[in-house]
Amino acid sequence: MSNALAIAHVTQALAVLIESNLGGPELDLAVKMELGRPPTEPPTEPTISVFCYQVTPNVSQRNNDLPTRAADGTLRKRPAAALDLHYLISAYGDETELVGQRLIGSVVRTLHEIPILPKDVIELAGEKPYLAGSDLAEAAQRVRFTPTVMDIDETSKLWGMLHQTPYALSVVYQAALVFIEGRETPVPAKPVERTDVRVLPFGAPGAPVPPGPTDAGAAVDEPSGTAEPVPVAKAPSKAEPSKAVAKAVAKTPAKRATRKAAQPSRTAKTAKAAKRTAKSAQPAADNKTANGKTAEDN
Repeated sequence: MSNALAIAHVTQALAVLIESNLGGPELDLAVKMELGRPPTEPPTEPTISVFCYQVTPNVSQRNNDLPTRAADGTLRKRPAAALDLHYLISAYGDETELVGQRLIGSVVRTLHEIPILPKDVIELAGEKPYLAGSDLAEAAQRVRFTPTVMDIDETSKLWGMLHQTPYALSVVYQAALVFIEGRETPVPAKPVERTDVRVLPFGAPGAPVPPGPTDAGAAVDEPSGTAEPVPVAKAPSKAEPSKAVAKAVAKTPAKRATRKAAQPSRTAKTAKAAKRTAKSAQPAADNKTANGKTAEDN
């Protein structure tokens, strides 16, 4: 967490970070660093302008410190504003030697290579007399720089906001995350006056109801007293279906044996009935034959 000087301290540290990484064999120029809005009259000497044009709340951390006060209004937690800083970095110089483009290339390389603001750079920037009371170097959250993509329409609106300022080659970066902490000291919580630890078995008076399956209509929590057992429907026995199947299997061979045993008696009865029919039919045939012979003799 930081105090109210965090925004200015990040801007100064960004300028120090860019300036300390401008040297190299490909860029042997004496570059001037300027803080603030781009100049209305473009300078002829190599110049880099660092301008913080917008401060917005951080979307992911804006409500992490809520609630900060209790119901009676006392401060429970020191509030902290989470912010994102938006920077416009412009480059100026002799266009015949493409100085502006060379400077922008060095800025992009530096912020891509060192996207997180180092602590030593923060401490070096804090040596300025107007940043003497800043505590950004002790903050746990480090500031990260991320390039922002802007189309032609957004770029024209941004530069149109800068009245009477001609356009210059520039890049836009977002610095996140910056916390600004409140000044009021929260009221410390009351210490624990007494500890009361009890161990009760399930079923004892005042003990919680043991976890387990409950019926839809049964109450889950008992207000007091011994918890009554919850009736559980009796599950059907697995042995009962097997007994029924065994009985059915045992009955089937017995029935078949009974039917086979009954078949010979039925056959004997049928044979006897056929013999009786044959005997009764034989006298009638003899009578017909005798009558036929008598008629022939006459």
